[in-house]
Amino acid sequence: MSVPAAPAVAVDVAVLTVHAGALHVLLVQARGGPFAGWWALPGGRVREAESLEDAARRELAAQTTLRGIHLEQLFTFGQPERDPHDRVVSVAYIGLVPDPGSELIADTGGKYAAARWRPVSRLPALAYDHAAVVRLAISRVRAKLQYTNLVYTLLPRPFTLTELQSIYESILGRSLDRRNFRRKILSLGLLRSVDRTRRGSHRPAALYVFRSRRPRTVAVL
Repeated sequence: MSVPAAPAVAVDVAVLTVHAGALHVLLVQARGGPFAGWWALPGGRVREAESLEDAARRELAAQTTLRGIHLEQLFTFGQPERDPHDRVVSVAYIGLVPDPGSELIADTGGKYAAARWRPVSRLPALAYDHAAVVRLAISRVRAKLQYTNLVYTLLPRPFTLTELQSIYESILGRSLDRRNFRRKILSLGLLRSVDRTRRGSHRPAALYVFRSRRPRTVAVL
């Protein structure tokens, strides 16, 4: 009796950012394979001598302009029918990055024909089970913003309190009371004023940075 081949292991990365007041996810357009022409999350097979996170970072670095972003493991997706070409178990990651301010261009000689930021509220049909990956990633980030300081991964350095509140509102999908939000966030001791201001259409706004850019559990909301 022949022994079935072991499933291949892959990684997929749901990279999220807030752009123009809306939560966006990075999508790539497959050049070939069973979903040629479809939009999907960046990812690929894990090599024998690398960790899962190293594989995720390698795939992003090889096919997009993203480097050194915050990554954390999300979930393992292993339904037998998820990949019509082969038996593949995928470990999904969340990536969080400040607004890049421009389109990402895929390596035109690689496996993707294009890379684009797309608002999560208006996604096209996605290859494999990537729609489920995006939904879970959004749910996880919404939850973690309320009990961790993870918002630092989505902000420039430095930032205004208005920009900070906008990130929360864009991801949570609801408005927050300005006065209560500022009172609470400043009381947590997470921020440090940089003694500079940013000029805009209104009066100059104070600039802040996070005292520590390391994950921390803290009741923000």
